[in-house]
Amino acid sequence: MGGAMAGWIDDLATAFELDPLSDRESDELLRVAREVAHRVERKGTPLAAFLLGMRVAGRTADGAARVEALDESIAEIQARLPAAGQP
Repeated sequence: MGGAMAGWIDDLATAFELDPLSDRESDELLRVAREVAHRVERKGTPLAAFLLGMRVAGRTADGAARVEALDESIAEIQARLPAAGQP
């Protein structure tokens, strides 16, 4: 992720008193958002992203590392996605 979006996202993380996203985190989040948009429904993407963030927050509050919580949560989303090309 680069350019204006990266700067804006980094500023938002700072405003929320969070560590900025790593390149890996950004790539994984954008990938899973794209899969939700194309394999479920586009308007479900922000809702899934909110739930993903809540799950990661809960897991980190329980002591998990952010990257571990993110990976686990993305895996849960992927397990629930319909097969590519399926309605």
